[in-house]
Amino acid sequence: MSATGVPARPKAYLMANQSEKYGTLWSREELILAFELYCRIPFRTTRATNPEVIWLAHLIGRTPAAMARKLGNFGAFDPELKKRNIGGLPHGSKLDGEIWNEFHRDWSGLVSTAHTLRETLWQEVGAPAAPLSLPTGPSERAVTARQRLHQAFFRQAVLSSYEYRCCITGLPIPDALIASHIIPWSVDRKLRANPANGLSLSATFSRLFDSGLMGVDEDLKVCISSALLDNPDPKVQKLLSRYHRKPIRLPTRFLPDRGCIRWHLRNTFRYA
Repeated sequence: MSATGVPARPKAYLMANQSEKYGTLWSREELILAFELYCRIPFRTTRATNPEVIWLAHLIGRTPAAMARKLGNFGAFDPELKKRNIGGLPHGSKLDGEIWNEFHRDWSGLVSTAHTLRETLWQEVGAPAAPLSLPTGPSERAVTARQRLHQAFFRQAVLSSYEYRCCITGLPIPDALIASHIIPWSVDRKLRANPANGLSLSATFSRLFDSGLMGVDEDLKVCISSALLDNPDPKVQKLLSRYHRKPIRLPTRFLPDRGCIRWHLRNTFRYA
């Protein structure tokens, strides 16, 4: 394990002649791994110096510069980047677009497929397991390994899209943030790993959101339940009411899905 927390690269790959792949087309498997990484890290960090970019590049026998360019190619398909006048890198392949479209419809498939590919590649060189960090704690230990993989991907994708800040308060402390599902994990399996079904919230606001005391409307503005707005305690007014009807901080990617927002307003949010 390196000082960055990314597993050390096996010597076999450090010594590999990466020039053998120079100019060769990317395989479907390589693109799946690249796209999964694209979703987990902020776009501004998709550089050749990023340890995770370096790690994956060496794993598949590509250069970090080539990996960074491929992540930039995926950025060209991202509608949220386009809204911010960030175009990504043009001249991606047709297969890039196919991967983008396929796994935007199947997030669980992306998580499972990428995990299997990483483990297979690591086993080929006799190295440890894949680097996707898993949640820890009593509640997480009780779930299956597959659920934990999905939770880990979801957390990284959601928090990175909000630049590791609470979308209500702007709190920039990753350890205090929770990637909250808009439609709960238990309700819809297809949405469990979908980053557009998530919000980056500090622990207090995550609890309020899950209990229905806070919501987000279709204009992406904060809704505080009247149960709190009418609370006579001045501390409640000071800490919570100030955010009522304020717009959330928008993510750089994975804008909250309006259908998920409507579901939460209908089924979880307590208006009174």
